[in-house]
Amino acid sequence: MAISNVNLDPNQVAATEIKGSSRKLKIGIIGTGWIADAHMQSYLNMPDVEVVAGADLVPGKAEAFFKKHGVEGARCYNSDEELLANEKDLDGVSICTYNCQHAPCAIHALEAGVNVMLEKPFTVTLDEAIAVMKAEKKSGKILTIGFQPRLDENMKQIKKIVESGELGKVYYIQTGGGRRRGIPTPFGTTFIEKETGGIGALGDIGCYSLDMVLNAVGYPKPLTVSGYKSAFFGTNPKTYTESGRPAEYAEKFGVDDFAAAFVRLEGDIILDFRIAWAMNINTPGDTIILGTEGGLRIPSTDCWNGSVGGEMTLYKNVAGLQTETKIPVIGASAEGGFTNLFDKKIRSFLDSIIDPSKGPTVPSSQIIYNQAIIDGIAKSHEAGKEIEIVIPEI
Repeated sequence: MAISNVNLDPNQVAATEIKGSSRKLKIGIIGTGWIADAHMQSYLNMPDVEVVAGADLVPGKAEAFFKKHGVEGARCYNSDEELLANEKDLDGVSICTYNCQHAPCAIHALEAGVNVMLEKPFTVTLDEAIAVMKAEKKSGKILTIGFQPRLDENMKQIKKIVESGELGKVYYIQTGGGRRRGIPTPFGTTFIEKETGGIGALGDIGCYSLDMVLNAVGYPKPLTVSGYKSAFFGTNPKTYTESGRPAEYAEKFGVDDFAAAFVRLEGDIILDFRIAWAMNINTPGDTIILGTEGGLRIPSTDCWNGSVGGEMTLYKNVAGLQTETKIPVIGASAEGGFTNLFDKKIRSFLDSIIDPSKGPTVPSSQIIYNQAIIDGIAKSHEAGKEIEIVIPEI
């Protein structure tokens, strides 16, 4: 007797069809700028993937992108909506656009019933993130955010240390990082213009440092924030001329190059945060997690690279003695056959498409809190006072 599947969730049926066949997953890439190169290279490393289409607002850019990577036969479009209207059998898309297009492109893809790998930052504003999550919930599709540092073994170790109870109750976190000079303009000004970037250092590298500690402590809900941001370096022509770039970039700079905040989290935890694209010091400080039973120091990096800046130190009192335990840096593991973090990120996305029960590696339900803090810093700065963070039920 035939068994009907009319009562099954259509996403479950689609997943079963993928798992039960030998066909390759069909992927599209929306936005073919420099970060798309990393996505494409990782997809090319996956034997069960075929990148079949790409879209970019700049005429001819998608065609040049596929030619550069030696991918023949891929169909090219001038917008994400055009791609989604014509490519009816996509299993997923990577969204690699500039920040201000993250939300609309993700919503369009989810509404079209396509799984989404969305590059960081999640969005520019909290309202945009909420809109994306509503589309995600309605679609039932996978949405994962591109936080590959979470897959680093040292990042996992930080979470293990917190969860082990060695620190006791965590009550204070200091985190951040940045660059002495590192405003990202090697490929033009899309990162630094308000109309395209939307946010600066906050979204580019600030979201990573927030995820490092928030993920370690279980992503508590942010309650209030007192934030500050500035753009003293980005708006100074000398910043660019000293490194051989056009002085005119200073006129186009419309985002933050430094930000700091004092955030109150659920569980009576204080988060002291700072991030910079440019500053007159080598680092704004190491990451520190303080607990009632111990403390953890995580060395900063010269430029955020998705890992830690050296061996971590665990501080404890043992039988009345103050002790320090060094935790060596852990090398890359060949998880899933891959050591490259970007490959691991893409592989985890593909695995969640094949088996949706795995869920996204970096779910929006967590990163909404990350985005709420970033959004809150900007709003607090504009208000000139501490503000409450309000995240509605989705």
